[in-house]
Amino acid sequence: MRRLAAVVALLFAVAPAPIFAQIGDEILPPAFTETLLELPDDAAQAAKSGRRLLLYFGQQGCPYCKELMSTSFTQKDITGKLAKHFVAIGLDLFGDREVTWFDGKVRREKELAKFLKVQFTPTVLLLDENGGTIARINGYYPPHRFSAALDYSIKRLEGRLDFAAHMQTVPQTGASATLNEQPFFMKPPHDLRRKAGGKPLAVLFESRHCAPCDELHKEGFKREATRKAMARFDIARFSIAGRDPLTTPQGKATTAEAWARELKIAYTPSVVFFDDTGKEVFRLEAYLRPFHFASSFEYVGSGAFRKEPEFQRFLQNKAEHMKQAGEKLELWK
Repeated sequence: MRRLAAVVALLFAVAPAPIFAQIGDEILPPAFTETLLELPDDAAQAAKSGRRLLLYFGQQGCPYCKELMSTSFTQKDITGKLAKHFVAIGLDLFGDREVTWFDGKVRREKELAKFLKVQFTPTVLLLDENGGTIARINGYYPPHRFSAALDYSIKRLEGRLDFAAHMQTVPQTGASATLNEQPFFMKPPHDLRRKAGGKPLAVLFESRHCAPCDELHKEGFKREATRKAMARFDIARFSIAGRDPLTTPQGKATTAEAWARELKIAYTPSVVFFDDTGKEVFRLEAYLRPFHFASSFEYVGSGAFRKEPEFQRFLQNKAEHMKQAGEKLELWK
C-alpha cells in the first residue's frame, strides 16, 4: 500500500517540489534521501549502482547532531562521497515512522534504534548490502575523520581491517575548531540593507572544522589582488549554524542559520554577492584558488556581471588580456 500511494502521488504530481528529509522540524542536508523506509529494497536499489546504505540517527535539539550537519555534511569532499557511494537515510531516535528491517519486521524508528542498540545521537551506521553493520560512528566526528570513516565502507575494508584499527591511522587533529577572523569583516549589529549607489555586499558563510575555509583565510584573503578587489565591498561573515541576529539586504530580521537555510547554502565556504539594491547577483559555493577567488570580486564589483552573465567567459577574457599584456598568469597557485 505504501508503494502504491507513492506511485499515485507521482502520477498526479505536475511539478513536484524537492522533498527534503527531516527529523522533527529539522531539515537534513541535501545529501540525505527520503525513502519509504523499506530498507531491504533501499539496499537492493543502492547496490545496483555500487552504493550502500548509511543510516543516521539523530534527534531534534541535539547540539552534536547540529555540529555534524553544519560541518561534515557541508564539505564537498564528503557530500561527493555520499552521492557517489551511499544512500543516506535519516532516522529519529524517538520517531514513530515505520521502518522495515532486513529481518522483514516492521518497527517504529525508536524501536529500531533500541534493536540496533543506538544509545545516543548522532550515531551513523554504515551497512553492507545485506544489512550488516560494518562500521558504527558514535558521536560527532570532525570532517577529516568522518571522511576517513566513510572510506572504510567505500574501499570495502571490512574483513581485512577492523574499523577501530582503520580509524587509528587517521590523525586526531584537522581543520581549525574555531572560525578565522579578518579585520575587514563587518561588525555587529549586522544590518545588511543596501543603499542605491553604495557598496555591493559579499556574505561569507563558513563552518568550524572546515579545511577549505582555513585555506581561504591563509591563501585567498592574503593576496594583494584579492584585497584590492574586496575594497569595493562590505563583507559580512557568518557561521552556517550561527544564531547571530541580522537584517538581510531585503530588510528582513532573521538569524544567520535561518538565512543560510533560506538561501539554500549547502557548502562551506560559500560567498553570496549582492548588488547595491540588495539583489543577489552571483555566488560561490566552494573555495576557489586565489586567481578565481579574486576574479569573483572583480566580476561583481566592476559591474561586469551585468554585461557578461557567464563567469567562466569573464575569466577567459581576463586571462587573455593578461597574456596579451605579458602579465604572469597563475591559475592554481
